[in-house]
Amino acid sequence: MVKRVLQPQEVEVFYVLPAIRRELALSMKRAGKSQKDIAQLLGITGAAVSQYVSKKRAAQVKFTLPLIDAIEKSSQKIINEVSLMRETQRLLTLARNERVVCQIHESIGGAPKGCGACFDEKETNVKGPV
Repeated sequence: MVKRVLQPQEVEVFYVLPAIRRELALSMKRAGKSQKDIAQLLGITGAAVSQYVSKKRAAQVKFTLPLIDAIEKSSQKIINEVSLMRETQRLLTLARNERVVCQIHESIGGAPKGCGACFDEKETNVKGPV
């Protein structure tokens, strides 16, 4: 069987997005929201919120403190589907800028260390995947 290399977008969908949801759920829980309200705001099931809160889901991804701070601020701005989408996209962009996908890709064996395939290494100010 040939091992298929995940594309960066798949790493985002399978790892980064669930980890962002986990951090949003934890932040909302700390702010006193019920799991039912969190589920509704994030567009996920109550069971998923429970798994995020108990760290049974998406617990392997660790974010930097600046990204966690950004997630904390975003959790306060999410009041409906539109604000959820806006904040999620903003957080994904921040995660790209911090090369979270690269770190995960390397850790799961999907990319060699320092591969730089998703970034134009000639740029001095990396803004995200090319």
